[in-house]
Amino acid sequence: MSAVLAVAIGLLTGILSGFGIGGGSLLLLYLTLFEGTGQYQAGGINLLYFLSCAPAALISHCKNGLIEREAVKCCVPAGVVTSVLSALLVARVDTDLLRRAFGVVLLYIGVKETFLRKK
Repeated sequence: MSAVLAVAIGLLTGILSGFGIGGGSLLLLYLTLFEGTGQYQAGGINLLYFLSCAPAALISHCKNGLIEREAVKCCVPAGVVTSVLSALLVARVDTDLLRRAFGVVLLYIGVKETFLRKK
């Protein structure tokens, strides 16, 4: 039954990722809270998962004209640099601190999206 649930979670989070809803974050929560996967291992799984979901979502977003090309020119290089620097930094940070910080970020985003959304 666990394998069936894992496949179902993968499908559901993949669909949500395609819509841009944050399926990877939900996958991280599932792996760490319900499967007991360590934070670093869950992060690695999430990165591999993202590599398989991102191309399909990117193609769809390009087809629908949802990509702002000017933003891509500055965001991609900045994202590459900060990803490398963050990976080097996070290797030195306690896992419990990372878990708590990630939880705070998710709570902040949830509250912001729920109550502070501009209409």
